[in-house]
Amino acid sequence: MQKAMSTLVYVKERLHPGMLDGLVRGGAQAIEIFAARQHLDYANRKQHVREIADWFSSSGVPLFSVHAPMYPDYDGGRTGAQPVNIAATDRAQRIAAMDEIKRAIEIAEQIPFRFLVQHIGLADETFDERKLEAAMTSIEHLRAFAKPLGVRVLLENIPNELSTPEKLVEFIHGAHFDDVGVCFDTGHAHLMGDIPQAFETLKKHIHSTHVHDNARDRDSHLWPGAGSVNWQEMMELLRSAPHRPPVLLEIEHDEKVNAVEKMGPVFAKLEAA
Repeated sequence: MQKAMSTLVYVKERLHPGMLDGLVRGGAQAIEIFAARQHLDYANRKQHVREIADWFSSSGVPLFSVHAPMYPDYDGGRTGAQPVNIAATDRAQRIAAMDEIKRAIEIAEQIPFRFLVQHIGLADETFDERKLEAAMTSIEHLRAFAKPLGVRVLLENIPNELSTPEKLVEFIHGAHFDDVGVCFDTGHAHLMGDIPQAFETLKKHIHSTHVHDNARDRDSHLWPGAGSVNWQEMMELLRSAPHRPPVLLEIEHDEKVNAVEKMGPVFAKLEAA
């Protein structure tokens, strides 16, 4: 299976080529960029995006996917910015969210990538038909915007009532979004219940993964093996997925851990599982 790494592990810092070099040294064969303005200023196309595009062009390493923005500001919402929420029932908020995501999709004009990983709603969001309808309208717009750029939208299972495995399948089928897939998040599935059941529900739609661990107490994005996920079982499931998704580590930033040194042993452990 292809080994990939999300830049979430460095999300509090400005992304630069040296970071990407390190992820490759750690064993990453492909990269997912976490689109946060303080990390990659995706609106700064002439400088920051160009700098990162030059690295991808010269390195030969593919940008596999981009994680859609979660906040529109430069400090991750810490000063009260409204989150990017495509399921918002307020039309103005939803339009602002789509505009922000479109700016991130436009990265593909300078750095081609295959998938945009998108949340429906916020963490712990309750189910509401109006939110579902809002999300359908948003995804319709985003997929139409992304398609000419060669980008496909993947919905992520996250801990809320709009994004359970069952609801995601209903969403894709009900809206006839045949070109929309799923990014299977191992840690979220673990938090929300039964991993094998969640995987089986989503299996034929899975094109990518977010691989991380937790102790079922919070969405902690730990390195595999630091929580209570059964990785022998998890890897057997991933190998059975028909679209052959990568093992894409999405790990929370921890200044006490050298991510580059940690990646190799973790990838080796997962491959051996």
